Amino acid sequence: MSAPTDAPEPPAAPEDRPDPRLERRLARSAARLAAVQALFQMEATGADMRAVQAEFETHRLGQRIDDVEYREADIALFRSLLAGAVTRQIEIDQITDQALVERWPLGRIDPTLRALFRAAGAELLTESRTPHKVVINEFVDVAKAFYPEGKEARFVNAVLDHMARRIRPDAFA
Repeated sequence: MSAPTDAPEPPAAPEDRPDPRLERRLARSAARLAAVQALFQMEATGADMRAVQAEFETHRLGQRIDDVEYREADIALFRSLLAGAVTRQIEIDQITDQALVERWPLGRIDPTLRALFRAAGAELLTESRTPHKVVINEFVDVAKAFYPEGKEARFVNAVLDHMARRIRPDAFA
């Protein structure tokens, strides 16, 4: 006799269940990438932070667009990075300028990198529970996503290391 068709399915094997720590890390990575994209969009279009934030939360994060699946993001981190980058932009830009060589002020940097430095600076300033090495590595990965063939990732690493030393000097003592 065959088993009834309405019988409950056996629980998933442990290897079939998503690792909650991995899912959280991926959601935080997605939030960082989305924050850079949102900051870029705000600069390119002059759009208000709230409007861009709402657009991302409603129409991009966790959505499928043109056959591309956008990962669910850690909304709290996404919002924190946007708000921190906007409210502390002058401070972040000054710290970034100090990390750049004199011939390359922030205004001459590619807008995508400017957005990246602002999001990373916001995280270094506002998310003290995230180790600076994690922030640097995550945003180097974001740079690699935008510039897979270029030298930008090394440049980002050097600038963010300098920024982290300025923002969190105790971590380097």
